[in-house]
Amino acid sequence: MDKFSDKIIGPESFSPTQLPLRNLEKPQGDTAHLWYLDFDQLSNPLNSEPDSKPHSIELSEFQHRATRRFYLRLLLGAYLDLPGKDIHITRRIKGRPGLDSVQSKGKLDFSVARSGNGYLIGISSGAIIGVDLEFAARRAGKPAALARRYFSPEETAALSELDGEELHRAFMHTWACKEAIVKANGLGIANQLYRFTVDVNPDNPPSVLSMQDDDPSAWKLIIAEPAEGAIAAIAVRQQSVQLVGFSLS
Repeated sequence: MDKFSDKIIGPESFSPTQLPLRNLEKPQGDTAHLWYLDFDQLSNPLNSEPDSKPHSIELSEFQHRATRRFYLRLLLGAYLDLPGKDIHITRRIKGRPGLDSVQSKGKLDFSVARSGNGYLIGISSGAIIGVDLEFAARRAGKPAALARRYFSPEETAALSELDGEELHRAFMHTWACKEAIVKANGLGIANQLYRFTVDVNPDNPPSVLSMQDDDPSAWKLIIAEPAEGAIAAIAVRQQSVQLVGFSLS
């Protein structure tokens, strides 16, 4: 299994993993695990047929939600040596999902993100984690206007010097990094994105430059590409992170 940190790593570094999942070893020390699921490639657990193939039919939003919940509980259960159906997921501040403290004993944290048919699950031990998933092909209607509304003055100023594809690329990178941090701290997007500043340049190692209510050096950001065209941002509140990637198929 490849471990990576500052360098953007592509799909080839996500170890293919198949069901069933059993007795997964929890990430240790400064290691975090990142799982990528492509629901175009995975069988639909809502299908009762024994030879169910990867679904090509359009699922309803309810079915998508149920499918994501199924795989999340399956994965968490494999870490905790419990059946997925027995996993209790609670809601914390601002609706941030978390594991039941009795089951996890406070030693396992997770974060999830979705975009299209892609689903991202980040797992860490001993540190809070947040993840976000975007696709480079997605286009923000008015990135400069969105930056002025949501981002810090420093980020907005840096983005104002860009246009065209450079602006789009930098905006998506910045948005993903900021979403991951906000998901980790559990405070919600509203009135939070402008309270800290990240490096908007996607060609630089991702970093937190300043924070109003926290020490920016306490946070580590990582960018990965779990699938072609996918942007995965991972934020962990610890000074170093070694990320191990898995692709469930």
